[in-house]
Amino acid sequence: MNDPEANLSINQPPENRTNISGAELTQDQSHPIITKVFIGPAGLRSGWRFVIYLIAFGALLSAILFILRPVLPFSSQNQGSRLWPFLFGECVSLVSAVVPALVISRFENRPFGIYGLPPHLAFRKHFWSGMLWGIVAISALLVVMRGVGVFSFEGFALHGIRILKFAAFWGVLFLVVGLFEEFVTRGYTQFILTQGMGFWPAAFLLSIGFGAIHLGNPGEAWVGGLGAACIGLFFCLTLRRTGTLWFAVGMHASWDWGETFFYSVPDSGLVAPGHLMKSSLHGSRWLTGGSVGPEGSVLVFVIIAALWILFDRLYPEAKYGHQPQVVVLSEAALSPLPRD
Repeated sequence: MNDPEANLSINQPPENRTNISGAELTQDQSHPIITKVFIGPAGLRSGWRFVIYLIAFGALLSAILFILRPVLPFSSQNQGSRLWPFLFGECVSLVSAVVPALVISRFENRPFGIYGLPPHLAFRKHFWSGMLWGIVAISALLVVMRGVGVFSFEGFALHGIRILKFAAFWGVLFLVVGLFEEFVTRGYTQFILTQGMGFWPAAFLLSIGFGAIHLGNPGEAWVGGLGAACIGLFFCLTLRRTGTLWFAVGMHASWDWGETFFYSVPDSGLVAPGHLMKSSLHGSRWLTGGSVGPEGSVLVFVIIAALWILFDRLYPEAKYGHQPQVVVLSEAALSPLPRD
């Protein structure tokens, strides 16, 4: 089978491309081993660019939080009073993920949108389609859990204007979470690793990392981490088939909003204040997910499988890699990619 990732191979001669600094490539014949380890046909190897990006992201995030920590009540024990710092922290994380990629895009002479979030496609068709898929998917999971008798709710925990206030707050927060988590795990990172190892190997590697990160949440368990890795891999499929991250951002945001606020169940081990319903999970933790919530239930894998099959049918063509590549990709990469 013809591998779509073969279209992303680098075929231009070295003298026709630039490295990460924009300078003309040179081969240091006096240090051939060092040159081979760090420099490839397209300049600095993709693995090192990946490392540089992660270091820049971590350094910028740490610096901003260090500067702002004295003026933000991160240490408050009151959950309600920590909601605004929570939102602010996610905004800082998003900025810390985007800024290094913006800088790198200038050095590498690429448009920023090639990393998955083209601004001209923001909040358009794919985003709203993803929003619909996310709320339908989490609803389907909770309906199944209610059908097998492990999920129930007893009225509302919020009333009046507070419903609208918290609905809006969680909507904004999870939009930021979706933008941050999708970009940092499937934006520049997916783009640069795809050049070095192909799309799906990079997708598997980053999805494993996405699941492992979730294991750091309080109340998380290995089943929940595995579920996060699987949904991360599904998000990679949406990137592959739509060409951007906007579908994944919308679905990520609405899934989390539905799980945390609307259905008011634990989300990756976290129970948030300001939720709509008085919900409870009871029964076998294999079905309820235990402290993890629905994402730790074995039923989530059924939902993910159904999502994968349906999305594969509705979006059959691979589109990731269609954007013009100024530096790295050859003209062959600009031709339509074959189906997966």
